[in-house]
Amino acid sequence: MEKRKLVIQIPCFNEEKTLQGTINDLPKSIDGISEIEILVINDGSTDNTIQAARESGIKNIVDLRKRRGLAAVFSAGLDASLKLGADIIVNTDADNQYKGQDIPRLVRPIIDKKADMVIGCRRIEEIRSFSPLKKKLQRIGSRVVMYLSGLDVPDATTGFRAYSREAALRMNVLSPFTYTLETLISAGDKGLAVETIEISTNPDTRKSRLFRNIPEYIIRSMATMVRVYTMYRPLKVFTAIGLFVFAVGLIPTVRFLYFFALGQGSGHIQSLILSAVLMLLGGQTMLIGLLSDLTGANRRLIEETLTRVKKLEDKD
Repeated sequence: MEKRKLVIQIPCFNEEKTLQGTINDLPKSIDGISEIEILVINDGSTDNTIQAARESGIKNIVDLRKRRGLAAVFSAGLDASLKLGADIIVNTDADNQYKGQDIPRLVRPIIDKKADMVIGCRRIEEIRSFSPLKKKLQRIGSRVVMYLSGLDVPDATTGFRAYSREAALRMNVLSPFTYTLETLISAGDKGLAVETIEISTNPDTRKSRLFRNIPEYIIRSMATMVRVYTMYRPLKVFTAIGLFVFAVGLIPTVRFLYFFALGQGSGHIQSLILSAVLMLLGGQTMLIGLLSDLTGANRRLIEETLTRVKKLEDKD
């Protein structure tokens, strides 16, 4: 049987009360996995999270002295997991939201070489702590990410995920807010095989710390999606904007021609000026899209080079 090492990474920020329960719930053995290690990433906690991890028998701890946010913690966890020799990496939350018993199902498509990345999708409608508004926003947001990524993932914000070693090597998270949205759009762009499984969740042990209120969540999520999608699809985004501005610029021209046909064109020269400005702006926007696309090609080459460097470091 092929030997596969699984590393379960747990990002933590002030989780001393829930961490031990989360660790105790994790599986000790999985069919097809020869070794399981647990990695705790401490995001500048001000409580006794590290002590709680050590008391639970955790030897692999990444201690970030200053809080850097979920996206940075996730990336630090991937790097540390790869250095530990992980063949498969599972990311789960320290508040025990996700059930450890679902991990064998989560990693199975990767073990069977059917997927590079597996998403554990929650039954959003059954989560009692989610308000009707939050459930609706989750559905809308997931549909938007599905469209942007080209992946059929009904729960885009879930943090319960499994990555093959290859997928982890190719992941580069630039968003300072959250990795969940960017990694899906990135996976779609890179052509990774992504599968989903349905999972249930444990009752909430605390409120989310990712955002303070719904408006902040909406604004930051939308900003992340726009930024990431523009980074991966600049030509499409800027061409759409440029064509829209160009089309708006045609309206004053039509207006001028209408009055000109009536013999009143001399009083509407300003329409032609406005039209020229808008059409020029639209053309420049499309040109920016072309230049951004060329820059994006360089980014892809750099990412491919970075992946090869990581693979070479693996062999050393």
